[in-house]
Amino acid sequence: MENKNKTILSTKGLTIGYGPKMVAKDIHFVLEPGVLCGIVGVNGIGKSTLLRTLGRFQPKLSGSIQLEGKNVEDHSPSDLSKKLSVVLTEPPASKNLTVGELIALGRQPYTNWLGNLSPEDQKQVQDSLDAFLLNELKHRKCHELSDGQLQRVLIARAMAQDTPVIILDEPTTHLDLYHKVQILKMLQQLAHDQQKTILFSTHEIDLAIQLCDKILILDGDTNPFGDPCELIEQKHFERLFPMEMVQFDAKTGSFKITK
Repeated sequence: MENKNKTILSTKGLTIGYGPKMVAKDIHFVLEPGVLCGIVGVNGIGKSTLLRTLGRFQPKLSGSIQLEGKNVEDHSPSDLSKKLSVVLTEPPASKNLTVGELIALGRQPYTNWLGNLSPEDQKQVQDSLDAFLLNELKHRKCHELSDGQLQRVLIARAMAQDTPVIILDEPTTHLDLYHKVQILKMLQQLAHDQQKTILFSTHEIDLAIQLCDKILILDGDTNPFGDPCELIEQKHFERLFPMEMVQFDAKTGSFKITK
């Protein structure tokens, strides 16, 4: 269960964007270990920009990001790679590797300069193969995999990196409903069983409401953050889309087309 006494990742007054262009501002959240948190919002509102900023792929414009009580920019690259793993939407450049080889890349922060895997590295790789049901695919080339299989491999690589925080940009894109649910339930189990803090962006708002411990709604205004039930009670989901097209049903926690 959540460790309420320890903050692992937090933002305060965070403004994100590119150069002079501001994409979103006033982003505040606090996450503890063992929490699965979804980021939702309309297209173009800044979900991917936020994740790239948290992972230090681009600079913040203002405000603070703290990782384990220290400003994220004060972590060295090697320190950050042991605290934070990131799965972005870009396909990996190394699709010619086997599944086992790609997952083993997650151990790079810990291996020696030759990249030799220690028994502990090998155990982490095997645990990741087990957790994401990939043993049968271990020797398959990544370019031979389906979208759903490759997504599981990329998340398994992040798990093998064994960081307290895992960030994923739209891990369920291009997947059918069964595989969307499969991926999110695997992430939920990873967060709860191994006390990982997992933050992901998604368009699957209905699924996020059912499976996440916390949700951050990027709405271009107050960017509310909290438990899904609290956000439903405060009617934040009802303001997410224009009501003449889509309405939120608070009883079922799902969206319905306005007829």
